[in-house]
Amino acid sequence: MRSEMRALLGFLLFVAACNEKPAYTGDERILPFDSVDVRLVSARDTTTIRVELAVSREQKTLGLMERRRLPANAGMLFVYDSTQGPEAGFWMYRTRIPLDIAFIDSVGVIRTILAMVPCETTIPEGCPNYQPNVTYRYALEVNAGFFQRHQISVGDTLLIGDIATRPNPLGG
Repeated sequence: MRSEMRALLGFLLFVAACNEKPAYTGDERILPFDSVDVRLVSARDTTTIRVELAVSREQKTLGLMERRRLPANAGMLFVYDSTQGPEAGFWMYRTRIPLDIAFIDSVGVIRTILAMVPCETTIPEGCPNYQPNVTYRYALEVNAGFFQRHQISVGDTLLIGDIATRPNPLGG
């Protein structure tokens, strides 16, 4: 009888553990994002990366917030319906990983690259705004140092056709 009680107790503990919800790791996706491979063309090489497309207002607002990691050859591409002004910047509120961002014009030319660091404050107003000081149509966020490691710089190109050939690339 004693061994049966131990077995029952063990089984109940096992069931309870299986039903326990795992702790939030920061890698769960709150919103779905379509993904596509894009190519960055520099004077020396072509680099392919997998990007999540931030197209809707909600996706752009969330971006990479709360992510704890980003794969080495991955990023997020923010796609806008119209040209954004030079003061339309990005911030790092609730973003946990250092990022580089390239602001890209309507034909795919990188116009500026900025390094962004996580914002430690708990209030949004305490985070700096990273303004591109150029107009742009796309913004590409990648891990900090990615552009330098791959020798990608201002004047290099994101091949827009990589996203333009997708069905409904702008979510329409």
